[in-house]
Amino acid sequence: MVTNIILAVILDFILGDPYSFPHPVKLMGRIISLEDKVARRIAKTNKGLKFAGFIIVVINISLGFLIPFLLLKAIKPYNILYNIVNVYLIYTCIAARSLHYEAMKVYKALNLGIEEARIRLSYIVGRDTKNLYEEGIVRATVETVAENTSDGVIAPLFYITLLGAPGGLAYKFINTMDSMLGYMNEKYKDLGYFPAKLDDIFNFLPARITGLLMSLGSIGRFNLVNGIKIMFRDRKNHKSPNAPYPEGAVAGLLGIQLGGSNYYHGKLVEKPTIGDKINPINKKHIKNSIEIMYRSQVLLVVIYTLIKLIK
Repeated sequence: MVTNIILAVILDFILGDPYSFPHPVKLMGRIISLEDKVARRIAKTNKGLKFAGFIIVVINISLGFLIPFLLLKAIKPYNILYNIVNVYLIYTCIAARSLHYEAMKVYKALNLGIEEARIRLSYIVGRDTKNLYEEGIVRATVETVAENTSDGVIAPLFYITLLGAPGGLAYKFINTMDSMLGYMNEKYKDLGYFPAKLDDIFNFLPARITGLLMSLGSIGRFNLVNGIKIMFRDRKNHKSPNAPYPEGAVAGLLGIQLGGSNYYHGKLVEKPTIGDKINPINKKHIKNSIEIMYRSQVLLVVIYTLIKLIK
């Protein structure tokens, strides 16, 4: 298992997520989209939509765990095939290289002009980007890298270490449901209620572990003490119960201030800040946040490997 995880991490670092490559998360997205349409045809009341959301959660967790579990069980006697499939499934759960790639697109776009950077940023964040300048663009990118280090890297690896590839894929289904249905707006507040709550539950431990890994992995590179301090001090400065841990760690490590109010669909949403303005935000912090992501990923793999070796 340790070897497979290491190989999968290396594979992700080399390949990322090629757009044309078959990927379970793409299939998950199609399934959720279909479920959304079917639920709205069947359920005609708010309670009906909420119950439909519960059924969607049960179905998708079952699909996410049982299909890879049964597949791996069926090919277990064929050692080479088993390890190839297992590495591939684990690899599809990890999004470090993809996150790196998308953040660097924004970084490079800043060299081409503010309009290009705004457009590039709009592909990876939910906030309005048309009026953001460099500081706001960098802040949004750093926040995205920080939060998705937990959702897209550490959390799936955490569940893989506990439950193997099926655990990682079940988590990816939960996270994908949240990203597609878990909006607290008029359209999704009922259908997305259970997907959003489940995502909060499954990210509770990984988010806090991510913040600690980010801080410990930055020893000798960034401000470890401030990373831990801000992570705990500002842990309530976000509507999400989990996002402020990785965001707080990154803000503290880099000595910058994240969070604050932003426009979403033309409406100003007021939010508290995370971190202190020790250093002015600039585009180098995008690269710094990517480095912190990789450091936390490597540290988690090293810790898991040592635990297995001791056993």
